[in-house]
Amino acid sequence: MEARILQLLCLGLLLVFASQHAPASAVPSPGCQTQCGGIEIQYPFGIGLECSLALDFNVSCRVRDGISKPIIFTDTELLDISLIDGTIRFLNPISTYCYNRSTRQMDDNPWGFSLRGTPYLFSDVHNKFTVMGCNTLAYISNTDNDARGGYQSGCVSTCSNLSDLADGSCTGIGCCQTAIPKGMDLYYSGFDGGFNTTQIWNFSPCSYAVLMQADAFNFSTAYISTTKFYDTNSGQVPVVMDWAIRNETLSCGVAKLNKTGTYACLSKNSECVDSTNGPGYRCNCSKGYQGNPYLPDGCHDVDECNNSPCPSNGVCHNTAGDYWCSCRAGRKFSKQNNTCNPDTGLIIGVVVGFLVMVIFSFSSYMIIQKRKLNQVKQEHFRQHGGMLLFERMRSENGLAFTVFSESELIQATNNYDKSRIIGKGGHGTVYKGIVKGNMTVAIKRCALIDERQKKEFGQEMLILSQINHKNIVKLVGCCLEVEVPMLVYEFIPNGTLFELIHGKNQALQISFSTLLRIAHEAAEGLNFLHSYASPPIIHGDVKTANILLDENYMAKVSDFGASILAPSDKEQYVTMVQGTCGYLDPEYMLTCQLTEKSDVFSFGVILLEVLIGQEPLKLDGPERERSLSSNFLSAMKQNNLDAILPSHVKGQESNELIRGLAELAKQCLDMCGSNRPSMKEIADELGRLRKLSLHPWVQLDVEMEAQGLLGGASTASFETEGATTVYPTQEGDNLPMNPRSSYYAR
Repeated sequence: MEARILQLLCLGLLLVFASQHAPASAVPSPGCQTQCGGIEIQYPFGIGLECSLALDFNVSCRVRDGISKPIIFTDTELLDISLIDGTIRFLNPISTYCYNRSTRQMDDNPWGFSLRGTPYLFSDVHNKFTVMGCNTLAYISNTDNDARGGYQSGCVSTCSNLSDLADGSCTGIGCCQTAIPKGMDLYYSGFDGGFNTTQIWNFSPCSYAVLMQADAFNFSTAYISTTKFYDTNSGQVPVVMDWAIRNETLSCGVAKLNKTGTYACLSKNSECVDSTNGPGYRCNCSKGYQGNPYLPDGCHDVDECNNSPCPSNGVCHNTAGDYWCSCRAGRKFSKQNNTCNPDTGLIIGVVVGFLVMVIFSFSSYMIIQKRKLNQVKQEHFRQHGGMLLFERMRSENGLAFTVFSESELIQATNNYDKSRIIGKGGHGTVYKGIVKGNMTVAIKRCALIDERQKKEFGQEMLILSQINHKNIVKLVGCCLEVEVPMLVYEFIPNGTLFELIHGKNQALQISFSTLLRIAHEAAEGLNFLHSYASPPIIHGDVKTANILLDENYMAKVSDFGASILAPSDKEQYVTMVQGTCGYLDPEYMLTCQLTEKSDVFSFGVILLEVLIGQEPLKLDGPERERSLSSNFLSAMKQNNLDAILPSHVKGQESNELIRGLAELAKQCLDMCGSNRPSMKEIADELGRLRKLSLHPWVQLDVEMEAQGLLGGASTASFETEGATTVYPTQEGDNLPMNPRSSYYAR
């Protein structure tokens, strides 16, 4: 043991002497060998004194067993050199403590290593003192025989039998490891003689102790029962040394003051790093550079883009000592997260710009479209006679007529909502609406009209606006700025004569005198259209569904002037027959000429509905009985009127009244229009018959009428569930209010 310690001290003295007297070389010679046994020898290390920075860094390349191997510290095999980490690795002998069966004694083989005064220190980070055995206490110290104080430690490894062991486990059972402190430049390891394997040699003949690289060791249970650990490694294992440019006071701050002298960091792209294990410094290439910082121009730029650190959807751009990443358009590189994120600033700018452009384009488009729409509205206004209407309104202050804008009527009908529809017909659709002033009106969207009707529309509006008759629905106004004009009428709340005669509520029995009054009022209204309007207005679709009933159940003729004016040219023909089946004039259907007598024929059908109480056309039943007018004319021809009259008419009304009304209806239904009476004659005759109905005992002569002897009141009776209720009426009758909605078009 003493011989080994003496050998250790001699080696240390030799290294100290070499480090103090070896010359230094600023740069290696050009022909220096840089490889030995496959290991790169990088400056400041070198093979030969002229190739290394100092004797401490000198490496010799020797052939052992036919293989070249780098040797350092006289006889130690060098494994590798790291400039970046500032470390070297070499093989360190293993201390053994084995049982000798021949002598029955323990053979002790301790080991120590001294590097005092050199640039090398045992790495406290990479090395651990490792002990193996089943009855072993080994110790490590950094003291020598001069008895100076220092670091001392030990590690105990025990086991009772091999079954206690586990591969990879080094926790004190069969294997033990302990760390070392910083700054160790010498170590000595040995075994405590009180622990031996004389009793357990048969399964654990040897114990081992060595300072070695920790991550190069993996415990195996075979290391206890055999000498595999020692034999496999040929008695040596790797140990790591930290090296630096050293002396007791040297640091980067001091070294940089002597850059023109012994400062070792020669590359311009290098930097000085203070040693983390003992005094001194090392050199590293600056960030973004790689190579040898101990050589002039030894650090060169790293092309980071060869192994791009940028995200997969980014582009790497190399620069001197650095790099930068870019992303495709619309994305921005985030260095913190190393991602290409959406460029919110650019996106917001583009979106805002796009929105501004869209808004500008849309505004321009809307302005252009609004101008075009105004032009179209003005053209429609002109075509429908709007200018003529305005001139007439200015010249006649008494003309009570309103021209509505399209937007006003859209608002009044809630954009023509289906729930606002109160009637549909051949001339259009009628909506209930509320215009300014909270006035309830009926708004009729007319069907398409031809060019001739467009030209006459303004004149027709003037005529209709001047009609003020109690038995004609009043025209409140119109809208001319649309392609097909719209009419605005007063709203009539109590349904139609059709509903009153043929309604589903059969509990109400309407008196004949009431129906006769309503028919008389309707005739008065039609007579006004034919005789007093200029030019005369032909209704064209006279039927009970177009005779409305106001809050007092007064008749109001509606849907009379949508498009038909009495033609001034008698040779004028219509291109399409319009009207309602059951009411159509046969002569009109044959000649396509609509005249006042066409309205007379349709009114004759109304008289039949009042008299007989049946609808004008029935699709069920025998074919010869489907047409009310044909069935009536046939009965009149056979002098068999009673066969088609309802019982309540035959039992309550005088034969003279019934015969008079039937004869009037027959005249209206004459196949030749010239033989039919005028509406004035019909109205006069209905007036006469009404007086007969009210006072059958009075002789109807003109003189007595002039004297007013036939005035007075009458009653209208409604039988409800067997009881008769009498209501006072205007000129003889009045009906209860009908809650049903009014219909303006059929």
